[in-house]
Amino acid sequence: MRLLTKHCLPGKESVPVRYLCVFLFMLGAALTSYSFKQQFAFQTLSSSVVNTDSHDIYQIIFYYSWLPRIVLAIICGAALSLAGLLMQQVLRNPLVSPATLGVATGSQLALFLTTLFAPEWLSIGSDWIAMLGGSCAVLMVFMLSWKRGLAPLIVVLAGLVVNLYFSSINSALLLFYQEELKGLMVWGAGSLDQNSWTGVSYLLPRLGLVLAITVLLLRPLSVLDLDERSAKSLGAALHHLRFIGLALAIFLTGCVVSVAGVISFVGLVAPALAKLLGARTLKQRMIWSPLLGALLLLCTDLFVQLISDQLPSLVPTGATTALLGAPLLLWLIPRLEMGRQFPADKPAALPISRAGRPLALLSALFLLLLVLSVLALVAGQGATGWEWPSASLINTAYEWRLPRILAAISAGVLLALAGSIIQRLTGNPMASPELLGISSGSAMGLIATLWLFPMASLFMLCVAGICSALLVLALIVMLNQGNGFRSDRLLLTGMAVTALFEPVSSILLANNDPRGQQMLAWISGSTYYMDYTLAIVAGSLAMMMLFVSRLFIRWLEIFPLGDVPALSLGVGTRRARLILLVFVALLTVVSTLIVGPLSFVGLLAPHMARMLGFARAGHQMLAASLLGGGLMVLADWVGRQILFPQEIPAGLVASLIGGTYFMWMLRKA
Repeated sequence: MRLLTKHCLPGKESVPVRYLCVFLFMLGAALTSYSFKQQFAFQTLSSSVVNTDSHDIYQIIFYYSWLPRIVLAIICGAALSLAGLLMQQVLRNPLVSPATLGVATGSQLALFLTTLFAPEWLSIGSDWIAMLGGSCAVLMVFMLSWKRGLAPLIVVLAGLVVNLYFSSINSALLLFYQEELKGLMVWGAGSLDQNSWTGVSYLLPRLGLVLAITVLLLRPLSVLDLDERSAKSLGAALHHLRFIGLALAIFLTGCVVSVAGVISFVGLVAPALAKLLGARTLKQRMIWSPLLGALLLLCTDLFVQLISDQLPSLVPTGATTALLGAPLLLWLIPRLEMGRQFPADKPAALPISRAGRPLALLSALFLLLLVLSVLALVAGQGATGWEWPSASLINTAYEWRLPRILAAISAGVLLALAGSIIQRLTGNPMASPELLGISSGSAMGLIATLWLFPMASLFMLCVAGICSALLVLALIVMLNQGNGFRSDRLLLTGMAVTALFEPVSSILLANNDPRGQQMLAWISGSTYYMDYTLAIVAGSLAMMMLFVSRLFIRWLEIFPLGDVPALSLGVGTRRARLILLVFVALLTVVSTLIVGPLSFVGLLAPHMARMLGFARAGHQMLAASLLGGGLMVLADWVGRQILFPQEIPAGLVASLIGGTYFMWMLRKA
């Protein structure tokens, strides 16, 4: 350790990272010793290492399960950290990693599809399939952010959208193929369980190969610490270096995913911590980042094993890592240099042109919503194909379809209102309840309540959802009040909060608990369980929120002008922002109760309203509400018909539609 520090670290600056590694090493050693003492005797260790007795169950468990798991955790942590370091170096972005660029989710989707529809392809190697999926995800991120010069925030936003998009497809596959993918649910949450040394023997040489290539490319990669012009003047082939670095990172991530599933945040946190704690040069980060990643994942996995005996259900290591890593990401965001940012004070929420006759256009949108609602009510597939309900079946159609239509309209109106307010408040056309983490925050509160109290009343669910959403808002306010609620920081904070939701749902689904399977449909945005009473309550709340939003029109007209004009007009910006954010939380909670957290309607509907030329805040919110209601009705109807008699939840369909539009918008921006 002394020799390593002497040659690689610049004196006192590196003391924190060294001390952190020593602390994690001692913690890992203590947890390892405790885990061993709880399960085995010393004789087991001495005997199994020399000659494993095939008749001794303890020696078999030690040599073929416990010990390989520890070694695999070290290898996976080091591999993911090295992959994250390579991505951050070649893209000059401290917030990119296999998780934030969608590599892990893309790899998971590729393996899901191959397992279901082309299992014979698995014979060529699951790592190559996973690498193909990860490569497609990264390619999509690059296509979306290339016109912005791979600006850090745009890359992160594109990665977040790709992650959500692929997660929606994965959720749809899990809904339809629960039995076929039952084993992959645990794997998908990141499992290090082993029954042989196969995983270790598979990953270790691949990690060694990538590490050797990286060492050979150390000098050229170090040039990327300079700006692009300086790097080119030194003769660096930037495009080739970026391609090689990303290819190595994707390959390494694909190998880890194929063996251990999705393990998030290690590849992001370890390189960032190493740099913040004194490892300034690439050579130093190459030493400390894999070491930190290995120790972090080892300690997390040992902690999971420690608490698993005390819990009635399985706790996957990958999901736990993400659960612990997201708060650390919140701590890291204000301390990281992001370089070029998305303009924070640009009045992007205002359209370029204005509608000439807004009232006539609003009437047309209302008529369109009415037509879509009637179509969804009376048209559909039956046992004999497409049919219009006869007089004898009309009551049945009304009984089953009308509550779902009312619920879809209500959710669309609420999400569109929330999105309109957030976009005008921040001046950022990319903002929405989904991207700021408010939807995920309220969903986590609702999931926890339903899990602990399966018979919870609607009032209890509302209280839980509002409290969790307000907690997220308090977190957003606390972390961003020092920077004046900059749009880029708001979105990055939302990304971290959204990242917390994924491990929670993964933990629930990994246990094959009936409650988890029931929640999957709701998480996906289902209107399955709506009846007339709930639909009327949802519709009433939506109408009430729509009328209340009229009280904030003046503020929303002023905010896109900037803080200085707002203060000169007598608007207390901090107080107004807080009130508006609380109102957005209420809108999001109610919509989440109706159709779950998955949807891009809060982003899509306000943007469509701006494209139609609605400039005034009042007109824009009304137009976005009508468009949001229509989008959700259309999504619910398409979800009922496209795979009849099976159904795709409306939230998933809306996420796929909205995600596609969002990616198109990023591409054209």
